[in-house]
Amino acid sequence: MKKSGLSPTNKYQKYRADERSVIRQTIKRNSSKIPMPNYRRHYVPGGTYFFTANLFDRKSPLLVTCIDILRRAVRQTLLEKPFYIDAWTVLPDHLHCIWTLPEGDADYPARWKKIKNLFSRSIAQTEKRSSAQIGKGERNIWQRRYWAHTIRDEKDYAAHMDYVYINPVKHGIVKRVKDWPYSSFHRDVRHGVYPEDWAENVIELVAGERNDQGSRGG
Repeated sequence: MKKSGLSPTNKYQKYRADERSVIRQTIKRNSSKIPMPNYRRHYVPGGTYFFTANLFDRKSPLLVTCIDILRRAVRQTLLEKPFYIDAWTVLPDHLHCIWTLPEGDADYPARWKKIKNLFSRSIAQTEKRSSAQIGKGERNIWQRRYWAHTIRDEKDYAAHMDYVYINPVKHGIVKRVKDWPYSSFHRDVRHGVYPEDWAENVIELVAGERNDQGSRGG
């Protein structure tokens, strides 16, 4: 078998370059197929972030079976450390969201720590834990790290808003965006930001955590 002459690092860089090309082509291809939502009134420069957070067990439906606990955790965090929810979609084992923080405030790690801790403390301890985790009193509900991406401009904002809302369709959970109940899409339909039948003819949108401009949050 002929071995590749690329080092693992170069192979990864080539993969990311190829992926970026696919993303650009897909967004360009889909941009003419969907109605343009009214994003302008929501985007705030300089303090808007896209996030993906995953459960440790990617086969668990915990986020939707315990959706009320998650909502309480978010509400409590909002009371202590306010932020605006631009978009949020909760899937069984992970979630995507976009937040805008108050001016001069970039402390989203503290907010994520609060949300995760409040949620985990309210869940019965049935998950497997290492001896070290047991010794430290740690849970094994969430993956330690999460994806964080700073929104650069309105085009970037639009792509990530679309990605958040198209995700249940992308994963094959529902056929239409409006059919997934655990999403702020319904709020944005009521506010006239998106039409109720948005993206019903779109097969795929690519953005979100596949964009190499993001970073891994702790």
